Amino acid sequence: MHCNNEVGTIEPIEEIGELCRKNNLIFHSDACQSFTKIKIDVIKQNINLLSLNAHKIHGPKGIGVLFIKKGTPIEPFMHGGGHENGQRAGTYNSPAIVGFGKAVEIAKEQENTNIKNMRDYFISEINKRLSCYTLHGTVGNQRICNNINISFDNIPGKSLFTELNKRGIYISTGSACSSNNLEPSYVHTAMGICEKVAHEAIRISLSKWTTLEEIDTTVNNVCNIVNSIRK
Repeated sequence: MHCNNEVGTIEPIEEIGELCRKNNLIFHSDACQSFTKIKIDVIKQNINLLSLNAHKIHGPKGIGVLFIKKGTPIEPFMHGGGHENGQRAGTYNSPAIVGFGKAVEIAKEQENTNIKNMRDYFISEINKRLSCYTLHGTVGNQRICNNINISFDNIPGKSLFTELNKRGIYISTGSACSSNNLEPSYVHTAMGICEKVAHEAIRISLSKWTTLEEIDTTVNNVCNIVNSIRK
């Protein structure tokens, strides 16, 4: 992973790629979270295979890209016609491909700065108004701009999720890929976070359309709910 999808940590893929190159290993990176938000250089970072998708950058759902470095051996997962130079049978999804291209075209670096500023503003406001909370993952430039992963002591993540949902504010308590799993996030437990705190963690995702008014509304509701439950 270039960026962790739950806690937002930016991984040192250039160093990992160099280790793989020195040991003659094929290096694949999932860059779905980081694409258009962090610079990716497949040559400098020694990447053989790179996965991207469109819906993370407001493009169509169900379309992705696999970059394959020339000379990298790869076995087709779907056989039949000779599409995609023999790598994947099936008719091209042309509208989704065009939509993905357009989403990339209109992505702007300045948007990432605005998202980061709102993320930092949210965290600073929480810090002013609430005690006994934990921000999970790295801080500053080592965290993807649109991610906040936080837990509040003795506030179950599901309770906060439910109360915010009633107010029209939508967050998650883990990865969307594991939404039906009642176990604590394996990402948190791998970081050494105890099961109780892992169950308290919530994830808030921002986008280029998130407004300062929405951030203030979310902060106010989070603070009110946490204080109410603690009382």
